[in-house]
Amino acid sequence: MSQRTGGIARAAVIMMGAFVVSRVLGLAREAVLAFQFGTNPDLGAYQAAFRIPDFLFNVIGAGAIGSAFIPVFVEATAQGDESDAWRLASGIMNLLTLVLLVTASAAAIAAPELTRTLLAPGYTPEEQALTAELARVMLLSPILFGVSGLLTAILNSHQQFFLPSLAPIVYNLAIILGALILAPLGFGVRGLAAGAVVGAALHLAVQLPGLRGLPSHYTWTLGLHNPRVRKVAILLGPRVLGMAAVQLNFWMNTNLASRLPDGAARVTALNYAWLLMLLPQGVFALSIANAVFPTFSAQVARGDQDALRETLATLLRLVLFVSIPASIGLFLLRTPLIQLLFQRGQFSAASTEITAYALQFYALGLFAHSALEIVTRAYYALHDTLTPVIYGAVAMLANIGLSLVFIGSLDHGGLALANTLATTLEMAILVALLRRRLGGLGEELWNSLARTLSATAVMAVVILALLLVLPPLPGALVALVGVSVGGLSFILAALLLRAPEMTTVQAILRRGLGRLRPKLSA
Repeated sequence: MSQRTGGIARAAVIMMGAFVVSRVLGLAREAVLAFQFGTNPDLGAYQAAFRIPDFLFNVIGAGAIGSAFIPVFVEATAQGDESDAWRLASGIMNLLTLVLLVTASAAAIAAPELTRTLLAPGYTPEEQALTAELARVMLLSPILFGVSGLLTAILNSHQQFFLPSLAPIVYNLAIILGALILAPLGFGVRGLAAGAVVGAALHLAVQLPGLRGLPSHYTWTLGLHNPRVRKVAILLGPRVLGMAAVQLNFWMNTNLASRLPDGAARVTALNYAWLLMLLPQGVFALSIANAVFPTFSAQVARGDQDALRETLATLLRLVLFVSIPASIGLFLLRTPLIQLLFQRGQFSAASTEITAYALQFYALGLFAHSALEIVTRAYYALHDTLTPVIYGAVAMLANIGLSLVFIGSLDHGGLALANTLATTLEMAILVALLRRRLGGLGEELWNSLARTLSATAVMAVVILALLLVLPPLPGALVALVGVSVGGLSFILAALLLRAPEMTTVQAILRRGLGRLRPKLSA
């Protein structure tokens, strides 16, 4: 394994480990929410309210800034101009905080109207009032997350991944404590909103120690005349539009689901299903994407297109190798998995049924969401934020159109299916365009895909046979047996097919853990 891949391996292993802990805590958080609230209207109000601060954070904050900021910051540091790099960081941080303060204040004022007209028109007046109240509380969080997200980008650019990976963990812990401590004391879902704000503050605080070893020089400047700040702004423009398109899809789903019978429960079921789909995507694809982004940016800064093509092709094969069987396994075992994770307390069998109905459609898109994380990072590293935005907008329009088509016959499941089809279309187009731009991604990608699909087919047959022959058992036991047997059957089939990805995954873990061990023991 090359030194380049080894560096990515170490970063990916750190991030995977933290992502696993974070996602487990995320599942624990959702399990606590399910136990306390089930799919009742109060939780639906909280989840709808969350869309407003989440929109600001993702469009203006960390997601957009990171993709535009990291390539320019890495370029400055690669040229040996650390002082200019930190003037850039200071200017972006100050501008970001100012913009988030203004937009969050405007959103707080407009929260009741946004809820009534755009977000949840199908909710009752009482549910709408609660949604607006919760949104106003949580609008403090995007301001904190914006600064924290920029710190994440800075630390990742310096190949520091440990503290940024801890940040989501403390965020989830704060919401869990809000649910366990504040909610039973009479605060209800207001305790969740308070936990989200405290969690955002901790998300920022846990990363601050990472700046100690860096040659950081913060200055009180907006950097409006700094050419690098202007370059980030130019790259950021299309990315903001792209993130807005993604968030508008979420708003459209919430809007349409709120109009269905028992709309708040449908919104909650879609949220649970979405989070379950994101679990394997976050642990593997997102951790690799975040770890590789600075490497992509450095390869582009050196003008090393061959290295970029090799790294991208290798990681695409790995992500598809893991995400395709995970997608099918999640589809086949959706009901027992939901029973294992959520069905207790206020989360009834009826809650499981409507959540599993949505999850079956979301699960089929897991591989596309995972591959998209890698592909878009390559575009951003190439300083091309426009192409992903154009086809993201195409996907958004397709999503809206398909949602309107499917919701009549498939209820809230139609919204999940529309998302899967639109994301798959977006991923396929972006891969095809990038393949042409880089002069190919190698024939091995198609050979790898054929082996992965064959091993996945074997796994699917084994799981279906297992579900047919198993006697009536608790859902939790079915889930555990199904995941274990299905995973083992996929690994054996991949070994028989001599899939090189098995060796690569083992090498990445071994190389990454080997490099990580001395760092942890230091």
